[in-house]
Amino acid sequence: MTDLYPPADDRELLRQAAAAHTAATREVEAFLRRLPTVPDPADVTEYANLLTREDQTRSERDAAADAAGLTIASLQPDQGQ
Repeated sequence: MTDLYPPADDRELLRQAAAAHTAATREVEAFLRRLPTVPDPADVTEYANLLTREDQTRSERDAAADAAGLTIASLQPDQGQ
């Protein structure tokens, strides 16, 4: 019997992870656009939560990229060489 919903391949998982990271980044941007001149403690807490989500989705995107064969050793130039 043919599976109607085949499992997602690594590239599709990477696309999904990238989309989730993009959404998290857009949420940070939207928050910053509505941020009052003087942030209150609730604003600081919300910002911290948004950054945590953005970092988590970036890590998930990076892991999915590794699984899809897009491993990058480092984006930093060699220092001292």
